[in-house]
Parts: sequence; C-alpha cells; structure tokens
Amino acid sequence: MTNYKDPNYLKQELLSRLRTQFNVTPSEASDKQVYQALSAMIVEILREKRQSFINKCHSNGRKQIYYLSMEFLMGRSLKTSLYNLELVEDISKILGEYDINLDKIYEYEPDAGLGNGGLGRLAACYMDALATQAYPAMGYSICYEYGIFKQHLENGWQTELPDNWLPGGSVWLDPRPELSIDVHFEGDLQEYWDKQYHYISHVNYSTVCAIPYDMYVSGYGSEGVSVLRLWTAKAPNFDMASFNKGDYEKALAGNSVANAISKVLYPNDNHLEGKSLRLRQQYFLCAASVGDIVNNHMSVYGTLDNFHEKVAIHINDTHPTLAIPELMRILLDDCGYTWEKAWHIVTNTFAYTNHTVMAEALEKWDVNLVRRIIPRIFSIIVEINNRYCAQLMERNGGDSAKTTSMSIIKDNQIHMATLCVVASHSVNGVSKLHSEIIKQSVFKDEYADSPMKFKNVTNGIAYRRWLYQSNPGLTALLREKIGSGFLKDGSELKKLSVFANDDAVLEQLRKIKRENKERFCKYVMQNSKFAIDPDTIFDVQVKRLHEYKRQHLNVMNILADYNMLLENPDMDFTPKTYIFAAKAAPGYYLAKQIIKMIWAISEEIRKNPKISKKLSVYFLEDYRVTLSELLMPASDISEQISLAGTEASGTGNMKLMLNGAITMGTLDGANVEIRDVVGDENIIIFGMKTEEVNALKAAGYRPEDYYNNNEVIRACINRMYKGINGCVFNDVADSLKNSDPYMVLADFDSYRAAQQRSSQLYQDTRKWTQMSLANIANAGVFSADRAVNEYAKEIWGL
Repeated sequence: MTNYKDPNYLKQELLSRLRTQFNVTPSEASDKQVYQALSAMIVEILREKRQSFINKCHSNGRKQIYYLSMEFLMGRSLKTSLYNLELVEDISKILGEYDINLDKIYEYEPDAGLGNGGLGRLAACYMDALATQAYPAMGYSICYEYGIFKQHLENGWQTELPDNWLPGGSVWLDPRPELSIDVHFEGDLQEYWDKQYHYISHVNYSTVCAIPYDMYVSGYGSEGVSVLRLWTAKAPNFDMASFNKGDYEKALAGNSVANAISKVLYPNDNHLEGKSLRLRQQYFLCAASVGDIVNNHMSVYGTLDNFHEKVAIHINDTHPTLAIPELMRILLDDCGYTWEKAWHIVTNTFAYTNHTVMAEALEKWDVNLVRRIIPRIFSIIVEINNRYCAQLMERNGGDSAKTTSMSIIKDNQIHMATLCVVASHSVNGVSKLHSEIIKQSVFKDEYADSPMKFKNVTNGIAYRRWLYQSNPGLTALLREKIGSGFLKDGSELKKLSVFANDDAVLEQLRKIKRENKERFCKYVMQNSKFAIDPDTIFDVQVKRLHEYKRQHLNVMNILADYNMLLENPDMDFTPKTYIFAAKAAPGYYLAKQIIKMIWAISEEIRKNPKISKKLSVYFLEDYRVTLSELLMPASDISEQISLAGTEASGTGNMKLMLNGAITMGTLDGANVEIRDVVGDENIIIFGMKTEEVNALKAAGYRPEDYYNNNEVIRACINRMYKGINGCVFNDVADSLKNSDPYMVLADFDSYRAAQQRSSQLYQDTRKWTQMSLANIANAGVFSADRAVNEYAKEIWGL
C-alpha cells in the first residue's frame, strides 16, 4: 500500500496530478485546480486504505454493518479527511512552498447536498466513528443532484433554490458502474404452482437503473475507512425509435421519471405526485442497497444461509423500511427460500432506530399508492401483516380490537414504524427519555409483546470535527493542559475539570471564546453586511424549523424584551445577540411565517440605534455543516427549548456543549443526560416536565387563558397582529392564541425567567467561564465513538 505518510510521496503525487489533470505546475495552478488535484489524491489514498481494510475484514470473517439512511449531512470532505489522516501539517507545508494557502483551498469545496438536519448529521457522524473504531461499515443513500435546497430570504420569506453541489463535490465520488442494480416499479403479478410450490412473478414492470458512487470516510488515526455508497437513478434505455419519429416527449418520458428520483432530497409531498416520488425514492434506495448487500455477501460466502450471521442492516428512521420486504422478495422469489426460513433470516438481520415520537412523522403510506407503484412489495407486506395478526390473535387471546390496533395495515394505510418493530430484532431510541417514551406510549403494545427488543443508545457526535477541526484555539489549550489523548478517547476531556478554579486557564478560555466570536462576526459582516458586537451574549438556536422546536417561544421572549426596551431604552440590560439558523420544509407555511417573523423583528430592531446596541437578532441563511463549524465555537448559550416529550435527542446540544456553550433547555431529549453529567449548577433548565405536559393536556389545555391573564404574553401576540416591521403574522398569533399545540404560552413565564437568569449569570464572568469549562469537560460521553461501540455490542452482535 502507498506510504501516504511520506511527505515526499505526497508532494510528487500532487505535482503529478496537477500535471496530468491540468498540465500546470503548482505555481501556475489556480486554487480550484489545486483543490481538484489534492482531493483526487486523497480519494485515491482512501480507496487504497478501504480495499486493504475490507480485505483484512473478509479474511477474518468479520460481520459487516450496513447503515441505510435517506440522508447523510456530510459537510466538506477535504478538511475532515486531512485531519483524520493527520496530514494537515504536511499538506500545509507542501502548498506553502508555492505560496498556496490551504484554508483558501478548503473554500472551493461545497457542502455535499446529501442531507438536511439532525438525522443526516447523525448518520454522517456514525460513518466517521465506525471508521475510527475500525468496524467494517457501509452507508447507503441517494446521490441527490440538487440536495435539499439552498435557502435564500426574499424580504424575510424563505425561497428555495437548487443546491448545485456536484460540480465542486463530484471529485469525492468514485463511480462504480459495474455494480449497478436494476430496480422495478409498477407492473403486474402472476401467480402459479409448480410441484406443489407457490410462485409469484412480477411482470410488465418499468425499470430504473441504480448506478453507485462511493464516498470514502476516513477514521481518525485508524486503519478503518467507511464507504458511503450513493445511488443515482437513470433510465436503462433511450427510446430511439420514438425520438427518430419526432415524438420527443415520449422518448424522454422514461428518462424524466427515472431521473427525478435522485434530483432532490425530500420533495414537497403536499400533492399526490410528490408522495409518489417520495415512495419511489424510498424503494429505489432500499432495492438498490439490499441488492448490493446480497451481492457483496454472495461474492464472499456463496450462500445466503448465513446472511444474518455475517450481515447487520440498520434502518435509520422509517424511510428505509422497504428494505425489509425487499430482502424477503429476494429470498423468496430469487433464491427459493420458504417463507419461514426467509423470515428467520430477515428478523435476525434488521435493527431499527426510531427518531421521533411525533405522530405525523411516523410514516404511513396509502395502501393503493404502494400497491400501484411496488406491487410485489405490497403483497409481501400484506402477507407479513396477515401472519403477524394471526400470531397476535393467539397471544392476545382472540382480542381482535387490540390486534387491529397493533396491525401494520389499518385504515387503508401501511404503518412503516410498526413494520420496522415487527421485523427487527432490535428497536432503539436515541436518548434515555426518548427510549422510555417509545416504550410507554408510541410502541406501548409492541413493547408489552416483545420487551427484549427495545433498547437505548443515546446519540453521539463526531466530536473531533466540532473541536479539533472547528476550534483550534480550544484544542491547543486542551493539548497543553491534558495532553492529546482526548482526540482518540473523548472521556479524556474529563481531565479538564481539575482546572475549574485555575484563573489562568479560565482567562484563556475567555480569550479563545472572544476570538471565535470575532471570527464569526467577521464572516457575517463579509457575507451579509450585518454588524454583530462580539461583546454581547451570543444566544444561539440553530436547528430545523418546526413548531415543536419552538423557535416562536424564543421570538416571544425577544418581543417581550423589545417592548420593554421601547418603554425604557435606558434601562439596565445585558446586551444580547440572538442568532437563528433554520430551514423550513418547502410546504410548511407556518414554519416559513416564523422565519419571516424572526427576520422582521431583526430588521425593526436594526432601525433603532439605541435599542440595537442592547438587543440584536440575526438570521443566518442557508445553514449547513460548514457554517455550524464556524458558529458552534462562538456560541455562549445553546437554545434547546422543545416541549418536553417531543425531541428524541438532539445533537446540536452536544456540539454546542463541547465548545463551552451553556444549555438553556427543557428536560427533553438528551438535555436530561447533559444535566446529569454537568450538574444542575452548569445548565439552565426551565419549563414543564414530560409528565406535567401530559397532565395539562389531559386536564384540557386552554392557551386563551394565558393570553387573557398574562399581560406580557398578550402584548407579544397583539404585536404580531399589529405588525412587526410592517408585516403582520396573524397565522402565528392565531395558532398560539387558539391552539398552541406545543404549549409555548404555558412555558413562557418559566422561559423568560431562565433568560433573565442567564443574563445575570453572564455578568459574573468567572462563574460563567467555570460553567463553560464544566460543559467542555463533561462532553466526552456524547462521542459518536461511544455510541457506535454500544450499537456494535448491544445491537449488531460484533
């Protein structure tokens, strides 16, 4: 294998690639050409490492992990790869010989448009951790040509533009056309008997070709390399006869349907066409991935009898659920297994992670839509359901009502989460609280039926990316004080605790935070001409825009402060800058209204010079991993304010904690575990607990009572009706006043008190810095390394 640690090899290889790819020397090359050549060189190194690693794993008969997810929010690959390969210093020196700045080279890479939010970022973190821990792993997803979308605000209103990331990002994709898989849609089923065996044949189908591209993910200081295999959809044949007849529309029709599958992540599903496309995407991902996994296994073992012993397939949320009936289809139709044997293999292969307790997010598909688009898969799901219900009737003593309530198919809908639970040997939540909620409510009956299936693995983050790569100042301080062991073992961060009363260390932490805030302010000024004062508190809420995440609770408090400052602009007030970043789903009107309301209050405050020195609001457009790496180290307060019992875990809270931000949050998701490790004195908790939320709902929650009886709440909502920066927000105000599904008004007073407490604490700089240090020191438990080791031991059987 290439000795990539040899600086001479790296230099000669880079020079050779510049010459062969662009016919230039380093001195003649543009920064973009250097980026392309350097990236291609790193891809080749990772390809060789992966081949060497996987050959070793196969020779040792190691079980393979396959992680299916609709999204992987990867960010940029060059910087992370150089850090994980420990080549940053060598490459910087080589480029420096030609007056080329490596930081400028990084800027030519776009964030890969393969994900949207926490689900995708978690999957990306696990690819990194699996490689670092040297587990043989592959991820599977779709190679979205235009990603989710690029967000742009037009007078505060979110508009969606194509995220054309492939021209700069395709260098990281290694094409594997020889591994293409045909995926079949629509068509008819033909049943026949032969020698007392029942066969079903799928005929008259349309075919879409799935072409794979591999993205390599290096582990840190490890022999391991993970592969993320991404599928692109293409029509298998071009209708030349119709084209030559001039019927161009017919000639291109098949291409259009096929190509749409890999165009965009999460297409708008507010209409039948969007729902159909999403279902096609999900089956395309599952059929291509499972087919590839089977081919991989057969190439090594030549039989599927031991498939479940050598393969672990993990379903990340319900989007890849169709992998379950697809594996059944292959075993039954292609390989001739009996139902019982096939089901044994399937149920010992799959594991499922649930990521939500929200009823609307637990996917359900219309029976007729599934029957039309994937008829063979539909027939298999029906048979799974029939057999499952027959077993339930026996176990439930003939209780048909309970059996119906637990059924996979009911009310003409296929419940994908139920199918996952039925067919998986393990079902896990992603925080201790979340795992208890799914046992007590979401899957209460299923838990009672199969309690041993249910487990917990609290989420983790690729902490090296958010510390070593994103916060060099803090990394240098940690290395100086506790050594470099924390880069391989997150629990080593705990050693920082001994410096809690060391004034010199506390002063260094304040200095690092200030430098990170100045860096962020400089970026904002350069990119949006918005001036942010680094001496203000940076109060940060960055996550997908959804009502349950309660960005509008944050806005309510800002409105209350603004109203107060309008009445008394000279009052004593700790200066604070509220920083938001969030994308709303294209069809989610109320979420877009909340984004516009954030923008409107920002604009109105900007026009008041006296107030804007004390209170400022900034919305960071088109939030992505690279911006997160800039913002996390600059943050003072981490807003984690979902209604208790609605957030499964969260990972932004962990990244912010790692960089010394103080969590202001409800006892929801992983906030509970953050509180447990840092102590009550190093976190700011507010709001109702889950059981109090449930009790208030049961008693009959009346938001109008809060509106009528609370003067501050009434003034804030009335301001929405009256107008902010000339814009009225009647829909948001009506929702809060009349229904308030996520109990913003019920938690408002407690949240406002927490905000005031944060301002008081911040004024005691020593105490605040000690709180920050405690968060950094206790963040190691939220490492993705810890999480994947738990999955390997408790779920995958490695």
